[in-house]
Amino acid sequence: MQVFTAPGRAGAAIIRPLTQCTSDSHLKNSGTQKPNALKVIPRAAHHVSRDEISKSALKVLYRLHKAGYQSFLVGGCVRDAMLDLHPKDFDVATNATPEEVRALFGNCRLIGRRFRLAHVRFGREIIEVATFRAASNHAHDDHAHDDEGRIVRDNVYGSIEEDVLRRDFTCNALYYNIADFSIWDYVGGVRDVERKRLVLIGDPDKRMREDPVRMLRAVRFAAKLDFEIDTAAEKAMAKDVPLLANVPAARLFDEFLKLFQAGFAEKTFDLLRKYKLFAELFPATDEALDQNPSFLQFVRAALQNTDRRVRADKSVTPMFLIGVFLWKPTKDLAAIRRSEEKMSESQSLSLASYELGVSQQRRIAIPRRFTVPMREMLALQPRFQQTRGKRAIKLLEHRRFRAAYDFMLLLADTGQFDKDKAEFWTKVQNQSAEQRAASFQIDAQPKGRRRRRRRPRSKPSKSR
Repeated sequence: MQVFTAPGRAGAAIIRPLTQCTSDSHLKNSGTQKPNALKVIPRAAHHVSRDEISKSALKVLYRLHKAGYQSFLVGGCVRDAMLDLHPKDFDVATNATPEEVRALFGNCRLIGRRFRLAHVRFGREIIEVATFRAASNHAHDDHAHDDEGRIVRDNVYGSIEEDVLRRDFTCNALYYNIADFSIWDYVGGVRDVERKRLVLIGDPDKRMREDPVRMLRAVRFAAKLDFEIDTAAEKAMAKDVPLLANVPAARLFDEFLKLFQAGFAEKTFDLLRKYKLFAELFPATDEALDQNPSFLQFVRAALQNTDRRVRADKSVTPMFLIGVFLWKPTKDLAAIRRSEEKMSESQSLSLASYELGVSQQRRIAIPRRFTVPMREMLALQPRFQQTRGKRAIKLLEHRRFRAAYDFMLLLADTGQFDKDKAEFWTKVQNQSAEQRAASFQIDAQPKGRRRRRRRPRSKPSKSR
């Protein structure tokens, strides 16, 4: 008898019988080898509960099942439920085609050319439904690679056995069957969850070439789950790092958000640097980090602050962290621009951040709604040096004051801005108008100028 060992809620191991069967399904349209023997973990042998599953996801699962289709929760939601991490996003896998899914749900729309998916919307919640995929082996298959082996289109449908082999990591290839609430495991994903290891399915180098973003996903999962990346995957990453240049910049921005706004930003940053991936995303920043320890200290403080805000369920904006990453390169370029042309420090920072932003867009396509406020935030930093006069007090009214103020506090916390001035700007925000006027040394009632009396114009004399 084989046993399944699952981590208990208090950390203790739970040993229960494990049901095993071998899949004999035909692998149509596929030349790949069969996955390992299927291991079915019955409901009594795992603690993934429907209480942890979104009601909307359950509606989708049950309706597909009632219509006669296979219906599974798959991927990170099953993995996170096994780890008691309370999943928030739910993906469904089925043998129904996208068109068949749309026919079942009036609140469904089909998206994607690279991967055709069905999105079923319940208010603000979207349940993503994907059809089982297979490898492409025929000329008429809707499947394409670029010259580097990256998949640019993959809409060849197949069986669940084939779909398993299209998944990236074993821990993400666990299927929760709504028919009997069991978990199906073809590739040893349960064992790897127990071992806390990220293991790629198939040949690691080939899988990284198919989708270089898998390198970023490996880092993200390792940081979030506290998993170790498998040695074979690490070797493939070391070889394939340059392939990130082939990924569309817009997609890398989406990955940036997942990497740095999930509450594990600092650990993610360390892993990206360890595997030389950060340099592919922010080359100017990576170079500045190597040359300036104080900049690294500042970046680390910002990442820790971001993680605290996420854990406290406070809002975070990518604009702020992008500004942090570009701060030292921006300062250095601004100094060069001031040496070339006469301009204020604020003007040079604005110009330099614009130039670096344009260069950065070739790596990560940052939307304008983030680049514009980021430039304004950086350009405001010199104005915190001034604590007297009307221009200084007007800074409190600037629309980017709050972001610029938080940025300045981080600089002060890392010894890169005067702490007394930082305390001054903190204190004046809670003062009355009269107190502020005194703090900024502005006269409450400035003396009015005496109006000069005009002499009446003499009438021009009439010419004779």
